[in-house]
Amino acid sequence: MTRKVVELDQAVVEQFAAGVRGGVVLPNDPDYSEECKVFNGMIHKHPGMFVKCVDVADVISAVNFGRDQDLLVAVRGGGHNAGGLGVCNDGLVIDLAGLKFVRVDTKDNTVRVGGGNVWGEVDHATHAFGLAVPAGIISTTGVGGLTLGGGVGHLSRKFGLTIDSLLEADMVLADGSFVTVNANEHPDLYWAIRGGGGNFGVVTSFKFQGHPLKNVYAGPTLWPVEKTVEIMEWYHQFIHQAPDDLNGFIATMIIPGPPFPEELHGKKFCGIVWCYTGGTEKAKDVFAPVLAKEPLFEHLGEMPYPMLQSLFDPLLGPGLQWYWRADFFDELGPEVCQSHQEFGSSIPTPLSQMHLYPISGAAAKNGKDETPWAYRHAKYAGVIVGVDPEPEKAEQITQWCKDYWEALHPYSLGGAYSNFMMDEGQDRVKASYRQNYDRLAKIKKKYDPTNFFRVNQNIQPAN
Repeated sequence: MTRKVVELDQAVVEQFAAGVRGGVVLPNDPDYSEECKVFNGMIHKHPGMFVKCVDVADVISAVNFGRDQDLLVAVRGGGHNAGGLGVCNDGLVIDLAGLKFVRVDTKDNTVRVGGGNVWGEVDHATHAFGLAVPAGIISTTGVGGLTLGGGVGHLSRKFGLTIDSLLEADMVLADGSFVTVNANEHPDLYWAIRGGGGNFGVVTSFKFQGHPLKNVYAGPTLWPVEKTVEIMEWYHQFIHQAPDDLNGFIATMIIPGPPFPEELHGKKFCGIVWCYTGGTEKAKDVFAPVLAKEPLFEHLGEMPYPMLQSLFDPLLGPGLQWYWRADFFDELGPEVCQSHQEFGSSIPTPLSQMHLYPISGAAAKNGKDETPWAYRHAKYAGVIVGVDPEPEKAEQITQWCKDYWEALHPYSLGGAYSNFMMDEGQDRVKASYRQNYDRLAKIKKKYDPTNFFRVNQNIQPAN
């Protein structure tokens, strides 16, 4: 298989590779096929070169080489991106997996994290100090991708989105320059990276504000899928009136197997996965209304926060087939709840599911233009995922996902959380940034006028 980088003068490639401390992987190297794999097994792309960065100098070299040789460049952190936008065909992949470190500063409870870290590594380091940084719900997710897209998860109602805790970032820009961005240095770029994705440069480190948190009271509650309408209507009224310490995302799902009891395996449910940060002494009163709804199954209890973050890791490992569709919603009206019950009753495979993440509490306190994340007013970030280990199921899970999304989309707010999107085109990108798109496009023109960083949910430079 011939790739564009291989067509370059071999001496040029060799000279570049000799200066990369982390190493370069080319298509004829024995580990090339393994490098091509990403979290979504439905994605099959074949870059011409992987640059395995272990420090900022490697990143600068890779950016300069890609620009000077006019190559398509993708940036890969944790590799979890739904549309496989951390890789590209024929071009150059800047792989940050070797750029890892986590340093907790106990003077101000801040956390410095490398551009290649995954969230489980951050959770492990911060937990020892009784701290947490709000992230998603899977510990193998990359810090960079989740943060740059916004960051919705278990702690959103208590501490806000991940970007609300982002204090600073170090970046390599399209011209190869290195900058530090924060509220005082390059404030326009600091604004843009808090939700604007990977459009503006390669982030080599993040500085977050850590929040006091050791253990949480958490776990799932399940009801038969036939009760989806009833539970969703109740949940909509309950969750947004609940204290900010309580978060819970609601889902339609199949119980695929362990660690759940055998009698639940293969059955369809409406479930809620809870996370309460207010302490065990108050948990009984907080969860009384939940238990009054008589779940068929509940497994609520105190656990370390990293345990909750990694609860679903064994079920959702790398290499599965994934197809994603997403939208923001404000209401869960009768038609919406009925659609969830209908499609939740026809989930095609044990790992396919739908999630609605509440956007309220601390996540809703910032204004819609204080960061690029334009849907602070939405009540939910919704996502439907068709998931299965077998490639022959790809068409089935994709069609179910599309049909589910098409039934719900007319009731949505029009855009989607970018971290939940596949490669869906410019109209969807614009709809997802709404009133902030034009401002982002102007910042893009300033820092990346040639759209060098375009393998992403792309914001095109302003004319």
